[in-house]
Amino acid sequence: MALEFYGKDPECPGNNCPAVFRDEETGDFYFQGETLVDPTKLAQMSEDSGLSDSESIVKLPARMAEMIVEACRAGAVIR
Repeated sequence: MALEFYGKDPECPGNNCPAVFRDEETGDFYFQGETLVDPTKLAQMSEDSGLSDSESIVKLPARMAEMIVEACRAGAVIR
């Protein structure tokens, strides 16, 4: 599996930063970020989509939207 790196939070001062990756083979996305633990937000999200034991919610800063969009465009399938 070859992961393509799209960037990390430009305002993060160290190496443990939120980041965006895409699998070059499958087009799947990977997000590194702060794991959401707020019970109110988790409960609200569970109303729309349940959360299995193997899943987690990851928070990325809004300022990373451009790199997320860039990763999406790279994985776009034109038909």
